[in-house]
Amino acid sequence: MPTVAKTDPSTMTTAGGQTHRAKGNQRRSPVSIHVMQVALFIGILTAWQITSTFSLVPPYILGEPIGVARQLYVWLVTGKVYPHIAVTLLETVLAFVIGLVLGIGMGLLLGLNVTLAKLFDPYLKAFNAMPRVVLVPIFIVWFGLGIWSKVALGITLVFFIVFFNVFQGVRDVNPVVLANARMLGASRRQLLTRVYLPSATGWVFSSLHASVGMAFAGAVIGEYMGSARGLGYLILQAESVFDINAVFAGMVLLTIFAVILDWIVSSFEKRLVKWKPE
Repeated sequence: MPTVAKTDPSTMTTAGGQTHRAKGNQRRSPVSIHVMQVALFIGILTAWQITSTFSLVPPYILGEPIGVARQLYVWLVTGKVYPHIAVTLLETVLAFVIGLVLGIGMGLLLGLNVTLAKLFDPYLKAFNAMPRVVLVPIFIVWFGLGIWSKVALGITLVFFIVFFNVFQGVRDVNPVVLANARMLGASRRQLLTRVYLPSATGWVFSSLHASVGMAFAGAVIGEYMGSARGLGYLILQAESVFDINAVFAGMVLLTIFAVILDWIVSSFEKRLVKWKPE
């Protein structure tokens, strides 16, 4: 019985019999992707500047890229912004590290203990569902207007992201692998280090990328609610006088440092999770 040759719609055959893959399915080189990304960024800035220059949108609403760059230059040259950057970064790093440690610890504890998981389940879900912004006044009363009220808010944001990912990672362990490890005589410590932790590692690192942003959000929101230093305080002062360029300048600084921290997390992930396929 003759067989019918299947053809791939993404390929085409020329007169010489050579098969070529359609151009749309060709992989672009990393260099071309970066060039396109830069071109898109420049296009957005150009459109923004044109919109402001020709007053298509009032400048006090949208600002202008040149004004934002000028504000950044003034801040960085005069040194006015550095103490604010230091405070916000300190609050962010403390919230990130403490929330990470607590989230991993509680995730492992409840993931390995079914009774404790059932006991704390309704309380954790209720607290996670609560808008954490309402806790800011309480944290200010407890810890004052210093950095620790902002750190406390950041911890509550980071903790639950890490906790639920670690908890799920522990519960996601392959039961066959777990049974084989027990059959081979693995102790509880060996099960933790050789089975549970590797299973949860991928979940942990996937949560860290979101946690960086949450730590920054906690610091900035806390500075909005009450502080005398920090990038959030700087942005709030700019808002009070309708200086939209300064607001965007503060947002640019926050974004830059958030990207840097996220890159650091990604670097650790590549070093510690070499076994994970890309």
